[in-house]
Amino acid sequence: MSVFGAYARCYDLLYRDKDYAAEAGYVAARLSEAGPVRSILDLGSGTGRHALELARAGFEVTGLDLSPGMVAHAEARRQAAGAALQPRLRFLHADARTARLGRAFDGVVALFHVLSYQTSDADVDALLATAAAHLRPESRFVFDFWYGPAVLAQKPEVRFKHLEDASFDLTRRAEPTLRESEDCVDVRYTVRVREKDGGAEQEFAETHSMRFFFLPAVEAALERAGFEAVSAAEMPGGAPLGERTWSACVAARRR
Repeated sequence: MSVFGAYARCYDLLYRDKDYAAEAGYVAARLSEAGPVRSILDLGSGTGRHALELARAGFEVTGLDLSPGMVAHAEARRQAAGAALQPRLRFLHADARTARLGRAFDGVVALFHVLSYQTSDADVDALLATAAAHLRPESRFVFDFWYGPAVLAQKPEVRFKHLEDASFDLTRRAEPTLRESEDCVDVRYTVRVREKDGGAEQEFAETHSMRFFFLPAVEAALERAGFEAVSAAEMPGGAPLGERTWSACVAARRR
């Protein structure tokens, strides 16, 4: 999962239109189906946007991320959140596949396709083992991923995005390569950033390999890790999965 380098600097601008609050609300509802939830472990917490929304909803959230840049942005977000929210947020630099914090949480989440960054079966099993190790029996693990039927029906295509805010003017080209036999898409991101305070224009490129999943494979992996899938739907609306559902969300019960 160590693919976020220079990308971390402009991550929030790139995804500023994502409805983190609605997604956090959907996730909180799924977690709470098992009973009262106070503490949440966020695997692959990124810049802390989901964690912040969950904290605003009253949860205590510990976030783990492998990218130091992402953790730094998340910590800055915690510092800016105000005295009421700061104690509910904690961000750690750690590998979600191997981290063991020595405590149980009321719920575990892995959002914005963290599972899809696990391109080998071993990495998938390791991530699910981390979730299981930090949950009590009957508690929920909620995660999303690229949904195979939608990926194959729609086919990834080259996309361009231009964005700006008070600090940056940014252009991104996303060029995907579908490896259908391996259930994987390699996305080559080329980003050009101009700092508006007079800084030089910079260009960088990163390749993110994204695995897409079909429900039987997800259910089998959950079974190996001691989970049982209890729901699968589009997030945040909860619509049934289909060929237009690129992002699928599963809630699983810890046995």
